[in-house]
Amino acid sequence: MKTHKKKYLKDYTPPAYLVQHIELRFDLYEEETRVISTMTMSRNRKAADETTPLVLNAEELVIEQVVADGMVLLPGQYKMDNGLFELARTPDHFTLEITTLLKPQENKALEGLYRSGGTFCTQCEAQGFRKITCFPDRPDVMTEFSCIITADKKKYPVLLSNGNPVAKGDLENGRHWIKWHDPFKKPCYLFALVAGELACIQDSFTTVSGRDVQLKIYVEHENRDKCGHAMKSLKQSMAWDEQRFGREYDLDLYQIVAVNDFNMGAMENKGLNVFNSKYVLADSKTATDTDFMNIQGVIGHEYFHNWSGNRVTLRDWFQLSLKEGLTVFRDQEFTSDLNSRAVKRISDVKKLRAHQFPEDSGPMAHPVRPESYIEMNNFYTMTVYDKGAELIRMMYILMGKELFRRGMDLYFDKFDGQAVTTEDFVRTMEEASGLNLGLFRLWYSQSGTPMVTMERAYDEKRDTLNITLTQETLPDKNQTKKLPLHIPVLFGLLDGEGNDITPEGRELLELKDHQKTFTFTNVPKGALPSIFRQFSAPVKIKTDYSNGELAFLMAHDKDEFNRWDAGQELFFREMEAMVAADHQGRTRALSPHLIEACRLTLLDGETSPALLSKSLTIPDEVEIGERFSEIDVDAVHRCRKLMKKRLAKTLKDDLLTVLKQCNNASSSDISSRAMAERSMKNLILSYLGELNMDEYNQKIRKNILESGNMTDEIAGLAIFAGLDSPLRSSLLEHFYNKWKTHPLVIDKWFAVQAASTLPNALKEIKALAGHPDFSLKNPNRARSLIGVVVFQNPVIFHTADGSGYKFLTENILKLNKFNPQIAARFASGFNHWRRYDPGRQKLMKAELGTISQIKDLSKDVYEIVSRALE
Repeated sequence: MKTHKKKYLKDYTPPAYLVQHIELRFDLYEEETRVISTMTMSRNRKAADETTPLVLNAEELVIEQVVADGMVLLPGQYKMDNGLFELARTPDHFTLEITTLLKPQENKALEGLYRSGGTFCTQCEAQGFRKITCFPDRPDVMTEFSCIITADKKKYPVLLSNGNPVAKGDLENGRHWIKWHDPFKKPCYLFALVAGELACIQDSFTTVSGRDVQLKIYVEHENRDKCGHAMKSLKQSMAWDEQRFGREYDLDLYQIVAVNDFNMGAMENKGLNVFNSKYVLADSKTATDTDFMNIQGVIGHEYFHNWSGNRVTLRDWFQLSLKEGLTVFRDQEFTSDLNSRAVKRISDVKKLRAHQFPEDSGPMAHPVRPESYIEMNNFYTMTVYDKGAELIRMMYILMGKELFRRGMDLYFDKFDGQAVTTEDFVRTMEEASGLNLGLFRLWYSQSGTPMVTMERAYDEKRDTLNITLTQETLPDKNQTKKLPLHIPVLFGLLDGEGNDITPEGRELLELKDHQKTFTFTNVPKGALPSIFRQFSAPVKIKTDYSNGELAFLMAHDKDEFNRWDAGQELFFREMEAMVAADHQGRTRALSPHLIEACRLTLLDGETSPALLSKSLTIPDEVEIGERFSEIDVDAVHRCRKLMKKRLAKTLKDDLLTVLKQCNNASSSDISSRAMAERSMKNLILSYLGELNMDEYNQKIRKNILESGNMTDEIAGLAIFAGLDSPLRSSLLEHFYNKWKTHPLVIDKWFAVQAASTLPNALKEIKALAGHPDFSLKNPNRARSLIGVVVFQNPVIFHTADGSGYKFLTENILKLNKFNPQIAARFASGFNHWRRYDPGRQKLMKAELGTISQIKDLSKDVYEIVSRALE
């Protein structure tokens, strides 16, 4: 396997050359695009002298001409090799013009300048700008951008870039041009260009200071009626950021463009956000409630980047969480403020536990601020984003809302227009709050998920409760010895009636040592502690609660997150016992505690339907598997299905009673209440579907055919996709014929079939990979089939004969040739091969070996595979 060089945080040096201004000219044609880059440059005297050569990043570029200070250079006067452009000697100040030729229509990696259908667009984060022109492609080189675009006026009437349009006109041969100027300095990863035949939806927003900002969303013409929710979400984001963080938008124009082919969710390019169309387009007939919520969150996320990422950016890519972790926290708070805070928190923690915790214990484990990387694209991870957001949340908890806001104001004021580090952020929070966050900094540099164990000791004579918390983080390849972390523990105390008796001033406990005992006096016998309320730290939690105590907390805890979490722990314990019995060839009866807890929850008229549906959802097979040192996917699958079927049978009458109460909302209503009702209804139908009885199957079928909204339609289809029912194939065919002209809906059609666990599922999935509507070149379509199998359907992916592994390898090798980013993400499906039985280990290791032997293996895939094999 060809090796690739690592980059290390410790090797950071300031840029040798700075760019004061760059003017880009794009001449867009069908066969090729000419890019003329004119840079005003200077030597950075703090980092370079007369002997320091100018070195620019330049990947996959054809250079047509180089002009330095008005003089045309011959090829021998500059060097182009291994992705670098080099000039041996330069004056202190000079102008450099470089002309490059590109073929965007052949760019299937979707980095740099490429075509999505008939639209030109760019993706420059993390290091795509170097595929457009020669430039010091690093985030700490910030400059002022101007951009001139010329193109055929009929084919490409819309020509967009960052900032404000300052001039435009017509040219000969039916072409036209426009010039854009962005007055704010930015790194090149925030540059954007879009050219196409697009519809524009317009609105406006008046800022807190009275400025009117034009808002524009560009989409394909047939989708112009699906942008209302995105526009509403954008205006909500702008108002919320002003109110919550005092951040006003700084340009007079804010633009969003939806494209169909996109490796990521969206990109926060200054003033011109490019979005994956799935995070813009929505109406109740074609989008689910989850889609509506995701659009609100992603629109908010990219808008909030205008300050946390654009106005204040990162010094180097090791600091990625500086912008992403902070902005994820901001978008989580935004969505929580507009909807149910508890439901949002539960959703975020489920994702963290199911995906980030395993990342922390796998071969790609890395700190929130990584120490090294080979390919930066591989570090757009749950650790950087979601665990990074948890670090911000912990600071928020330690500081309190008021001091945290003071710290954020100071951070933006102090570093506006600069490229900074996570250390700058933490230091600013200390300055604003007066807190010492010295120990807290370890969260950024130490990898792994701490395990916090709680033990209780009650003294009846003194009415004293001692709670001992112990933390431990297992060693890994990053650190062989793990140090204690600063862990905030939001705390509560309940008496035997469920009343909150938390002593004043004890709502927040701080664990800073390996072990600490907290003493509470005047505590009545039978009182129960409630720890890590709101999930106040990204840790695994081990308690000494009995099942009865968990059931009590599930019914009475004042913290809604902990009520849900107590129920999840009951499910997990039951699953562990059922799997142990399965290994012994026995079938275990369901615990009465679990059945009664579920019944009480189901019939609780006080709790919102949204929270009820979360509380009654059994953890998925991926989450359950993480509880075992060796994952038995077959036993987990059997036991989970058995648990769900038994609960459905036992609680059938109660389920039907609640189901009758869940049909009040209009099919087009996307209010929180309507979404909650649909969530509860579809959960109940999924339970009834486990019984596979015609009476209930007809209810589910009716939900598909008559609901009038995609939430109910796809939920019902997902149930039938996993049922051995004569209705299955006709309903799948009906759905396809109804929606075959709607790409985002057909993604869902592929996904529900990819999630099927029927015995012949893998055969069907392979057939779907050859379907006329399936294409690996569209990342959404690839994720909807291959991604769902690999990351959401363990029993099929880990088929004992290894056929699921071979299916993944075949597709990784195809993707490696044209889209290494997506190939690498899929390759991470093999990361935990050591967690399975010896037979599966051998099969997965063999597939990793096959991939490693590919001659032209990309850096992206190489890094994933080599670390998995270490």
